[in-house]
Amino acid sequence: MRLPSTAWFLLLGLAPALSAQETQDAFYWLAEINKASAVMVVEQGIVPKPLGARIAAAVTKVIADGARPGARRSGDYLQVEQDLIAAGGPDVTRLHSGRSRQDIGSTTRRLFLRADVLDTLASLNVARATLLQMAAAHPDAILPAYTWGVQAQPISFGHYILAYAEALDRDGERLRQAWARLNRSPLGSAALGTSSFPVNRTRLAELLGFDGLVENSLDANQISPLDGGAELVSIAASGALTVNMLLADITAQYAQTRPWLLMAEGNLTGTSSIMPQKRNPTGMVALRTSASTVIGDAQTFFIQSHNVQAGMGDYKGDQPDRVLQEAARMFTGLSDLLKVFVFDEPRALAEVNADYSTTTELADTLQRVADVPFRVGHHFASELVNYGRSHNLRPAEISFGEAQHIYTESARSFRLENARLPLDEVQFRRSLTAENMVRQSQGIGGPQPAEVARMLANGNARLRADQEWVRATRAKLEAASSGRNAAFLGLRTEK
Repeated sequence: MRLPSTAWFLLLGLAPALSAQETQDAFYWLAEINKASAVMVVEQGIVPKPLGARIAAAVTKVIADGARPGARRSGDYLQVEQDLIAAGGPDVTRLHSGRSRQDIGSTTRRLFLRADVLDTLASLNVARATLLQMAAAHPDAILPAYTWGVQAQPISFGHYILAYAEALDRDGERLRQAWARLNRSPLGSAALGTSSFPVNRTRLAELLGFDGLVENSLDANQISPLDGGAELVSIAASGALTVNMLLADITAQYAQTRPWLLMAEGNLTGTSSIMPQKRNPTGMVALRTSASTVIGDAQTFFIQSHNVQAGMGDYKGDQPDRVLQEAARMFTGLSDLLKVFVFDEPRALAEVNADYSTTTELADTLQRVADVPFRVGHHFASELVNYGRSHNLRPAEISFGEAQHIYTESARSFRLENARLPLDEVQFRRSLTAENMVRQSQGIGGPQPAEVARMLANGNARLRADQEWVRATRAKLEAASSGRNAAFLGLRTEK
């Protein structure tokens, strides 16, 4: 829940602080914009200081009235302006000099989206932290990895989990980059072409905690809401795609009698009304629904916004807010779900050992140790697989003598007569173990323990940096709020 800053109410002693139930709604942000505008028009000499004090008093009364239980809290400036006039007379409408409902609306949307981006990034960081903790718990355990839905190669659990953490890391980076474009102020650009008043847009931006301006006044209100919204919903949808990919991967093996990632029984599992053995993964289904909602709502924004003339209202609504808010819930749900998974290390290794995903390393060993051309070794490994599967044998169950015979026969395909397998039995057996294959990996970013440890350390460092960025950004916005309130209070005390 977004909570407004209420310290200035207490400083003025004119109204009770808003309750913890009061959210930062459109009325709240309109009041904050009015406070910033009141400060600016006095500083710029657009209105004299005595009138500035009257404007501040009227704004304060309207805010206090809106804080009362059951009070109307309109976000429409023209409605609020009637209350301002009732409180201070028609002269207080000079507050609106050089403004329009257009730039107020555009500014308000950005203020809402700022909170949504920070909330989403904070939730994303929690999910990333949970993934990193999972990777650290079983960094070097072996499990199967798949391509085309078929077991491909063994990797380590840490390597597997860090892949998804890296994807969410990129979404965090995208949100920070989007923030740089989002946290720019449209206020003071009026409807689309500014005005003849000496409005200090930079000061308005500073008072509201923006880092700069959307300079072009037509872009500020009529164009940037389109591409800005598209950018944010796209980032949210990207995160949802990653979440759904992880869920699809887990679901594919969850149907087995003994999954190696199993949800501990509790609030996120469900039972059947008729089948006593069932433990349904309801948490996964709920999370998939949330991720699909993010993707669907993102598409809704594109459909609403496409082929629309600049200045229309189609793309200026709260659809991006809703997408980001659902994304924040989704990332929180992902963290909650991940925490109830139990990894069965022996079961994962048994799944690897039941198939032939290590035969790539057999071919590589032949080339690396015995200088056998890759394609010769690959063909031998493939024939070994065909033999083993046709005889219902696991790799470890194929006799060394049969392997030698298969090698000799396979070599004939390359016109190599009476070729002998250039590995002894120890080398042959070792080359087919998953542990050996993972530890033999040499490339940057591979599943070997040293690389997993390095990537895990880097992931934690990036996470800490992102957590600090959220903290520092929120502190900066709080500082801007305090400065705004202090400057506004100064109008009331001006002689």
